[in-house]
Amino acid sequence: MKPKVTMIAWNQNDNYVVTAVNNHLLKVWNSCTGQLLHDLVGHADEVFVLETHPFDSRIMLSAGHDGNIFIWDITKGTKTKHYFNMIEGQGHGAVFDCKFSPDGQHFACTDSHGHLLIFGFGCSRSYEKIPDQMFFHTDYRPLIRDSNNYVLDEQTQQAPHLMPPPFLVDVDGNPHPTKYQRLVPGRENCADEHLIPQLGYVATSDGEVVEQVIGQQTVDQDEQGLEPSILDGMIRQLQLQQDQRIGADPESASSGPQNGEGTPRRG
Repeated sequence: MKPKVTMIAWNQNDNYVVTAVNNHLLKVWNSCTGQLLHDLVGHADEVFVLETHPFDSRIMLSAGHDGNIFIWDITKGTKTKHYFNMIEGQGHGAVFDCKFSPDGQHFACTDSHGHLLIFGFGCSRSYEKIPDQMFFHTDYRPLIRDSNNYVLDEQTQQAPHLMPPPFLVDVDGNPHPTKYQRLVPGRENCADEHLIPQLGYVATSDGEVVEQVIGQQTVDQDEQGLEPSILDGMIRQLQLQQDQRIGADPESASSGPQNGEGTPRRG
């Protein structure tokens, strides 16, 4: 097999270059002379993550599809720390990306199973306040195309970028409490009643019926005297204006953008 380089990284002061090769070795080179200094052995699969420490020129982090995360001293060619990303009942999770914090005291990694791994000094109490599972309720919603070939959300028939901010849910689609919903940009200052999603029942591919978030809570808002969502109001206003334009000029509705220029605006 002819070896192929999968990743390259310079260290913090540019004295060394580290290359990841598809024979699972990491090679440390002198950047001025091109001399091979060390072969770093430890990975059992291809490596696509090489991250240099933000201020310590000796330190390099590597992570790969074998689930291994190593911190190396590249001046000595030795391992400093090692972590194996074992997931109970599912084997190991391939590590797809890693980044150091600006102060070099922490680093975060993401894996093939959707986990965010945070390593560093201190306690994890601040992270324990956040739910283990966080998804947007719109993450796996199907899209459709209308007669003009524009993309719409299948459920609401709206352009995705004009939909209200999504809700935070767990892996089964159950919404998190309102204090977490305020973490979503656009919902920071919403009243509690606007942070309660509308739930519905959806059939899964295997026929099981589960409760999931459907969309913005709008039931009987007028009767309850609640302030409507500002975003929802803007969307309705834009839709009304477009409907009026279409009613006044039917030809413009079917002609689409002229000469292919511009992006169509939807309510």
